[in-house]
Amino acid sequence: MHRGHDHHHDDGGAPGAHVHMGHNGGQGAAQWQTPHLAGGTASPTPAATETDLDLVETSFVETFPAVADPVSFLRLAGIPFCGRAPDGATLQLLRVEIDDRTDVGVLAPTIGGGYHYDPLPGRLNSRRKSLKFVYFDGQNLRLLNLEQSKKISV
Repeated sequence: MHRGHDHHHDDGGAPGAHVHMGHNGGQGAAQWQTPHLAGGTASPTPAATETDLDLVETSFVETFPAVADPVSFLRLAGIPFCGRAPDGATLQLLRVEIDDRTDVGVLAPTIGGGYHYDPLPGRLNSRRKSLKFVYFDGQNLRLLNLEQSKKISV
């Protein structure tokens, strides 16, 4: 572990000019890291709860499909089966949906209207996963994300 910033970087000394994976670099600070500011002070992390939620959601998406007892897993994760939404509606959990999408093509608008399609080369393909909790409110289905489902009062 290093204390302060007493080691050398070959970046010309410009603040923020160095990027080292595992050293406050890459995609931003991980949930337990505090980014450095000039002068050695720590910066506030307004998106810390968003980062934490992303990490929790990623762990949920990776783990949930393989669990032997989904009901117990949902209880352990604190996902309510029944409760009240912030708008007062009574919600009942019906299912958990995990979508896995891979973009392999792109549409671009053309002059004069319409679209042009191009397949993407492999290095530009993107993969995304999404997590939704499907609740019934008495009349309609509601698709909630992890954060929204945690706001249901039991």
